[in-house]
Amino acid sequence: MMKKQSLLCISFALLVSLLYSTTTTLAQLSPASAPVQVQPTPTPPAAAPKPLVPSLPQSPSDSTPDSAPAVDIIGILRKAKSFNVLIRLMKTTQLINQLNSQLLTTKSGGITILAPDDSAFSELKAGFLNSLSDGQKLELLQFHVISDYVSSSNFDTLTNPVRTLAGAKPGKVELNVISYGGSVNISTGEVNTTINGIIYTDKHLAMYKVGKVLLPMDFFTAAKAPTKAPSLAPEPSADEPKPDKEKPLSPDSSESSLTNPTNENSGTVKITAYGKWVSMVVGVVLVTVLSI
Repeated sequence: MMKKQSLLCISFALLVSLLYSTTTTLAQLSPASAPVQVQPTPTPPAAAPKPLVPSLPQSPSDSTPDSAPAVDIIGILRKAKSFNVLIRLMKTTQLINQLNSQLLTTKSGGITILAPDDSAFSELKAGFLNSLSDGQKLELLQFHVISDYVSSSNFDTLTNPVRTLAGAKPGKVELNVISYGGSVNISTGEVNTTINGIIYTDKHLAMYKVGKVLLPMDFFTAAKAPTKAPSLAPEPSADEPKPDKEKPLSPDSSESSLTNPTNENSGTVKITAYGKWVSMVVGVVLVTVLSI
């Protein structure tokens, strides 16, 4: 009995020793715990520049990829609505073909369209558009297209006068843009208006709604020109016949002119003397008769 108890104690001691050694070995073999790394707080990206003009409901995002297909300008204006007059003029003047061609060939830059809506055209003088020639209508629409891409936050970087597709005509076709206090003002010298919203924008095309039709001074310089002073009578040319000079009087003519008055005076003197003699004779006769 004692032998069994001693064997059990020895077996228990060996088992405890074995478990202790196994635990120590495993602790030595296990890798050290890695230190906890603190992740740095990411810096928020800089805020994009605030647009100077509000976006219309139809305006898409400004993140249109460069590989986007050709833009349909007429389709955009139709979707925005209230641009029927502008669409008609773009088609009749064939300006839309020029704009589409320029957008297809451009690789940098682009164009900016300042689009007046139907209400802006209705404010024009009655019959004004019909009084313009085809060339003037084309110039009017080209005056609404800036020959570069201008984003909504970059109007304050423009240099006046801003160049348009109508060309450079100092004092006649000039577009001045002033960005101040969150608004963009446009002046032509004849019309002052503002940009009311964004119709469309991508990497090469920007379309903005303006409150009035932009009329260039070129259309009004002829009407405001001062009336010309009456022209002086033209000087006689060398080929015209000169008037005959007065010929000097000949001696004979001068004598005759002097003789005639003398003869007339002498005749008058003779008549006067004859009348006196007749009066004297008549008086003598009367005196003689009365004395008898």
